[in-house]
Amino acid sequence: MKIDALRIPPEGINLQEEFWPADMDLETQVISFRGPLKAEAAVEKITNAVSVMVHVVATAQSTCSRCLEEFEIAIDKNIALNYSSAREAPVIDINPDIREEIILDYPMKPLCRPDCKGLCSHCGKNLNKGGCNCATT
Repeated sequence: MKIDALRIPPEGINLQEEFWPADMDLETQVISFRGPLKAEAAVEKITNAVSVMVHVVATAQSTCSRCLEEFEIAIDKNIALNYSSAREAPVIDINPDIREEIILDYPMKPLCRPDCKGLCSHCGKNLNKGGCNCATT
């Protein structure tokens, strides 16, 4: 999403755009996306500063690090960005900052739910789906 700081009206401007995660290099071995990211931005200019409030929504998919089941992650994030508006570079590209903010929210150890029981260390059964018959030692 690019913003021309010289064309922001006094009352501000609202922008909407969809991004494909692959184009923003957001997909990893841990996180994949089911569709585009949808971003809505409210842009205001005050003197030599540009303030941008961005709301990003997307659905990602990951694999639980305990039980190895796939699960969805809802991304619903508000991002506040501030820039100086310089006449020599009036166009502001906010995509790198949006990308960085989304990546900062990626889980280091993805869990399908906080109380995930994981897999039995002996037989490998998913303990979230019931107990196993292994003798616990």
